Order: sequence, then structure tokens, then C-alpha cells
Amino acid sequence: MKKKLIIRCLFGAPIGLTISYIITIIVSLCINKGVYYPAAHELIKVCGGELNAVIVQMICSLIYGAVFAGSSVIWELDNWSLLKQTAVHCSIVSLTTFPIAYLMHWFPHNIIGVIVYFAILLFIYAGIWFSQYNAMKKKLRSMNDKLKTDFRK
Repeated sequence: MKKKLIIRCLFGAPIGLTISYIITIIVSLCINKGVYYPAAHELIKVCGGELNAVIVQMICSLIYGAVFAGSSVIWELDNWSLLKQTAVHCSIVSLTTFPIAYLMHWFPHNIIGVIVYFAILLFIYAGIWFSQYNAMKKKLRSMNDKLKTDFRK
């Protein structure tokens, strides 16, 4: 399990960085001034310059991706209920990614920004939960079919 966790973290870190980089391109395109915005303006001010902000954002994006990917091993704990898996995974993801998103100024530092952040996180989470639910359902159906086949022999 530890080996799988480490492998997933190592695999997820560059994915987190890639997604973060793609988001900066999309934001720059949406602003549509022909300028690339590598980080939030507020982060650039806090870090004392664009280069420092990009370095901090890169490290945080690597951590963000590693946490999301690494914590996915929770979905393979068959002795845990789906509710327990969901609660633990959501807690790990929320407790580690919210401070990163806040620090990076990926959302406004006000109550609306926090609500919108968690609404997006819960929307993504609903998709994750739904896919895990369907995967478990498929796995159970396969096991039941195998039992029926073995029982008939």
C-alpha cells in the first residue's frame, strides 16, 4: 500500500503542475489582452515578483496533484464502507488543498470566494464519488456473476 501511495503521489505531482499551467493559459486567454498571466496578481505582490510567485505556485501545484493522486489509494480499502472512504478522502483533500488554494490566491479571500471554492470542490467530489460508486457496483456485479457461475458447476 505504501509503495502504491508513493507511486501515485509521484505520478500525480506532474499532473497537478500540468493542470495548473493549463489553467494559467486559459485564464490568460479569457482575459484576452494578449498577455500571459503566470500567477495571480496578489500572489506576485506577496512573493515580491513574478518569478518567486511562479516558483511557489509550481511547488504548491506539485503538492496539490500529489495529494489528490496519492489519497486515491483510500478507494481501494475494501474493508471500509464507501461512506468512510468518501469522508476520509474528502477530509484529506480539503485539509491539504484549501490552504494551498488560499495561499496561491486562486480564489478571492472573502466568504464568497471560500463558498465558491468549496462548491467547486464538492462538485468535483460528487463526480469522484459517483465514479467510485459505479466502479464498486460493477465489481460487486462481477463477483456475483462469478459466484453464480461457480455455484452452477
